[in-house]
Amino acid sequence: MQVQNTEIITFLIIGGSIAFLLVLFIVAIVFLYQRRQQSHEKDLLKLKEEYDQELLRSQLEIQETTLKTISQELHDNVGQMLSVVKLSIASAGIKKEDPAFETIAASREILNKAILDLANLTKSLHTDRISQIGLEQAILFEINTINKTGLMPIEFIAPSNDDHQNLDSQTSIFLFRMFQEILNNTLKHSKATHVKVQMDFTPANIFVLKVEDNGVGFNVEEKKNKPSAGGGVGLKSMLNRSKLIGAKFIITSNPGSGTCITITLPLIKETIPKED
Repeated sequence: MQVQNTEIITFLIIGGSIAFLLVLFIVAIVFLYQRRQQSHEKDLLKLKEEYDQELLRSQLEIQETTLKTISQELHDNVGQMLSVVKLSIASAGIKKEDPAFETIAASREILNKAILDLANLTKSLHTDRISQIGLEQAILFEINTINKTGLMPIEFIAPSNDDHQNLDSQTSIFLFRMFQEILNNTLKHSKATHVKVQMDFTPANIFVLKVEDNGVGFNVEEKKNKPSAGGGVGLKSMLNRSKLIGAKFIITSNPGSGTCITITLPLIKETIPKED
């Protein structure tokens, strides 16, 4: 009887151990499956982000190519035609005594302004020019163009050093397009009487571009969540461009208190190899 009880106890112990090991095995399998599933989901999310980034980059490259083509066409075709018209008017030989002289003179002034405005527009659109003159000069050109119109006084403060040379061509183009969008939105919506643009490089080698205005301001969260059809497209474009170059895009604004937009971008400092 005692032997039989011992066998039963042994059987129960072995059975319990097997059952425990089986449960442990099932738990381990489930755990590993969940880990693998999570890893798979992370990989899919990473692939999706990479795909979205590449798609966005391609879209922006196509956009830049389109702007470049438009700029070239405006310069070569429309600009040339306006110049021909200007020469034709100049060679008409109309004297001051002629009744049409004042009308022709006024038309020439309008034509000259149209040619100048077209030239400024083509310069702003052309990607190669932005790369050639650099970000600071491209921004300064835009600001001077606005200041000449008298629409809104814009103050520009830029560093006196050459740190801006650390900005590569593609990054400069992205930053300039963001600045153009900011300036365009400020002109259209802010109702500001003064705008201050600051461009700087911190001792920590961080590029900073800040645009402040004393306008009407707006609700930032409401603007971000606005459907594309109702607005906010420009804001989304700037946020996307910032993400692509690794910059932070910060908007500080409230209704009635103006707007401050800050773009910060950590730069990779070039190291000079030491001589042996």
